[in-house]
Amino acid sequence: MYWIPVIISLLITLIAQIHVRSAFSRYSKIGNSRGLTGAEAARQMLLENGITDVTIEPIPGSLTDHYDPRTNTIRLSQDVYNVSSVAAVGVAMHEAGHALQYATGYAPIRLRNAIVKSTNISSWVSYFLVMLGILCSSYELLTFGIIAFCVVVFFQIVTLPVEFNASSRAVKTLKAGGWLQEEEIKGAKEMLSAAAMTYVAAVAVSLLHLLRLLAIRGNRR
Repeated sequence: MYWIPVIISLLITLIAQIHVRSAFSRYSKIGNSRGLTGAEAARQMLLENGITDVTIEPIPGSLTDHYDPRTNTIRLSQDVYNVSSVAAVGVAMHEAGHALQYATGYAPIRLRNAIVKSTNISSWVSYFLVMLGILCSSYELLTFGIIAFCVVVFFQIVTLPVEFNASSRAVKTLKAGGWLQEEEIKGAKEMLSAAAMTYVAAVAVSLLHLLRLLAIRGNRR
């Protein structure tokens, strides 16, 4: 029975990844009517919000796009940076949305940034304590491992509003600026929704793993 959550988790992750890659692939083949590249769209969104100190640069890979608050840099993948597709504009403006969150002091992203280091530590500590607790049949070690893992779960839950808000900012900007046609905006929104579901899937997987750990702990007790 302990393996049932693992199997369900793998299926959830696989479905979410297939969905986002399918949506990205579909809308990467559709050019936007303005001919805006991802880099141009991100820069325009930042300028409209009075932000001029964010660097935008290309990065290798596919779906490797991200905003790095340490260097105040938006990094866009080769499928986004200099590409004028609906998908490229949506992804680039989502990352610009993260830059806006930092610039405006958006509370959830401030909280996530504050706990990111402790989350990384808790992830390793949790794995070590859980494995040691299982090998030693120790109820106490399992309990401490589960407590550490709860920090990871909390971090992923906090990530949800951060990602949804960044996408919301992107879609609102597209609608207000009239950059894309209505159908193109719908396509960008659909692709961003698919991407957001990967974070929902991550939370679901973590909760399933937490339930599995609690079941193992209950058995050791």
